[in-house]
Amino acid sequence: QVQLVESGGGLVQAGGSLRLSCAASSGSIFSISTMGWYRQAPGKQRELVAIITSRGLRNYAESVKGRFTISRDNAKKTVFLEMNSLKPEDTAVYHCNSKDPINSGLDYWGKGTLVTVSS
Repeated sequence: QVQLVESGGGLVQAGGSLRLSCAASSGSIFSISTMGWYRQAPGKQRELVAIITSRGLRNYAESVKGRFTISRDNAKKTVFLEMNSLKPEDTAVYHCNSKDPINSGLDYWGKGTLVTVSS
């Protein structure tokens, strides 16, 4: 089965930076999978933060454009989220997502990593 494990979350002051990582298991057909980062803040619904396709195309939520960068390393089956100029409103649990390229409609999720930004 495909498993996703996030890491890199923590407590940071406003204006600081964090780099999140998501490692996929060997069962993942990573190189042809669209990967993404989602987050859920206290009292809010889960939202898309950034996605990167197998072709390297990227898309970001308007709230993080210019501050966050998503990237991937297919050899290591890992996707990253570089977060700069963090704001208190970025505080959330960040989840990694993988879309199965073979079974249409099947998604895999990591358990999440907590990012807390203090003012």
